[in-house]
Amino acid sequence: MASAPDDKKETFEKEALPYLDTVYRVALRLSGDSTQADDLTQETMFKAYRAWHQYKQGTNVRAWLLTILRHTFINEYRREKQRGPTVDVAEFEQFTVFHDIQEVDPAGRFFDQIVDDEVIRAIDQLPPEFRECLVLSDIADLSYAEIADIMKVPVGTVKSRLFRARQALQRVLYDYAVEAGYIKRSVR
Repeated sequence: MASAPDDKKETFEKEALPYLDTVYRVALRLSGDSTQADDLTQETMFKAYRAWHQYKQGTNVRAWLLTILRHTFINEYRREKQRGPTVDVAEFEQFTVFHDIQEVDPAGRFFDQIVDDEVIRAIDQLPPEFRECLVLSDIADLSYAEIADIMKVPVGTVKSRLFRARQALQRVLYDYAVEAGYIKRSVR
């Protein structure tokens, strides 16, 4: 018979770890920086593991993890504003072999192939509340109710922010979509 810590580890690995890629993709879109997304993902999963006893078995673990991610992101953003600028470690990545030996995430690779840099830049330029709503809906594939619960806003606010985010993206990406052949230029 397994002890309580073994049960905790086993259930966490079984239920929460499958959403690690989702947590990372949402963290990447919220932060706009892969190093920060790595840190946010690690911190989110650490907090989730520590609080695993608070998770209600049978409920939506993905929404629970993304709620922790959102709170972690907001708290980090507040700390960064107080702390000021930091050193960019990206300059030193050329000296590391981690990326060369790291296993590639197939779901993440698929997402990266569909959504190119121009679309990512446009998403990153959205106001934070619109970007967050869009990421939770279109990247994390959460329902309006789940997003409302995570963001602590009414469902109507979620729908409104998502509508405005998509409108803004359409305006910004219109010429790009025409040039890429996704749509034909409309006659005005």
